Amino acid sequence: MPTAARGPDDVTATITAPLILDFLEWLTSEPRPYAEVMEVWRTSCPRLTVWEDAVDRGLVVRRRPDARPAVVEVTPLGRRTLDRAGRRSAT
Repeated sequence: MPTAARGPDDVTATITAPLILDFLEWLTSEPRPYAEVMEVWRTSCPRLTVWEDAVDRGLVVRRRPDARPAVVEVTPLGRRTLDRAGRRSAT
């Protein structure tokens, strides 16, 4: 049985999936300041949308605790995603 042709979105997902796992792993030790996340993970390449994909998939969340600067942290879904991928997830 022939396999379905892969579109550009499938290829992009294949490329970004390991990067998203790296991103989640980087965030698991502690919430990171939003500014630091943007500095480290921002890209001008429209095909490498690690930050946007992680947010869209509900794997990370940006929040502002107690009126302090915004932080980014891994969601429970993000931790489960790391666990399923065999990556370490700090608890």
